[in-house]
Amino acid sequence: MQSIQANGYPILFGENAYSFLNGFIAENKYSNIFILVDTHSNEYCLSLLLPFLETDKTIEIIEIEPGETEKNINTCVELWSILTELGGDRKTLMINLGGGVITDIGGFVASTFKRGIDFIHIPTTLLAMVDASVGGKNGVDLGSLKNQIGVINVPKIVLIDTEYLSTLPQNEMRSGLAEMLKHGLIYDAKYWSEFSNLASVDFSDFDALIYRSIAIKNEIVMQDPTENGIRKALNFGHTLGHAIESYFLENESKKNLLHGEAIAAGMILESYISWQKKLISAVEYIEIKKCINDIFELIPFDEKDINPILELLIHDKKNEYGKIQFTLLDGIGGIKINQEVDNELIMKSFADYKS
Repeated sequence: MQSIQANGYPILFGENAYSFLNGFIAENKYSNIFILVDTHSNEYCLSLLLPFLETDKTIEIIEIEPGETEKNINTCVELWSILTELGGDRKTLMINLGGGVITDIGGFVASTFKRGIDFIHIPTTLLAMVDASVGGKNGVDLGSLKNQIGVINVPKIVLIDTEYLSTLPQNEMRSGLAEMLKHGLIYDAKYWSEFSNLASVDFSDFDALIYRSIAIKNEIVMQDPTENGIRKALNFGHTLGHAIESYFLENESKKNLLHGEAIAAGMILESYISWQKKLISAVEYIEIKKCINDIFELIPFDEKDINPILELLIHDKKNEYGKIQFTLLDGIGGIKINQEVDNELIMKSFADYKS
């Protein structure tokens, strides 16, 4: 597949991408190389990567525990300390091999260590391939609040090799599908229609669907790298989705949700709001709800859950002047940004979600 040129870095695909990677490493004469992994990507993915790396530089493997709970400033402090102890300097290269947590925290640690070292993302989950690794957002959570601390700083390379997806359980694959569905809903009605009847999806050509999803995100980011305008389109489903994810993360009585599971619920809720604001038709809303519910199980909300979720909305990064800002659909394939929504309508969206 042809590479995609992003804002200052290439997104490369397949085995040929490793030749480019090796040439890049040699050309830049790095002092040493650190590969950040979690327990899962260390066990299942590192052995797929290492045979492709051709370098005489020292390679150090740094492993953290998996999961969103590790994406915090304490983990960053540990990683900065390890980099220091192992001789990291301004000419160190960090390769982030893993899912969205690894690319988020790895990019943040690299961007801040000694005021910034080069880093490369090699995403190993579907979610990280089509979303987290592309666009230059790096950061960590503040308690249970998603992505409150971070920077926008681009990698030198994003390398997409779908062979890593063979190591994923089904729930992780579904999680990534949520962002692919979102890309169709906000930007490309034809792409959405390819998923609207999942039984007809040609999974033998799934690489092409992944490629298009990455291209959509990149096209949006290229227009607005720092999220002052059109990039906010990518937040569809995330205002309520992130609040739901945070609420389930901080409650021990709740099962932690994967990011895509929370975003899938957020997209249904925010599609309902779009319908009620006459931005999409009832037919479009029913189509969206059915498609998402065919893939994702309903999240079991109790009445007592809704108000705490609404309270978390005030911490959403998109808020301005204390007002909650939604991105809503404007027909399938279009969006309206900076939309205010009252609590009564949000409550109605939760009631309809459960129906």
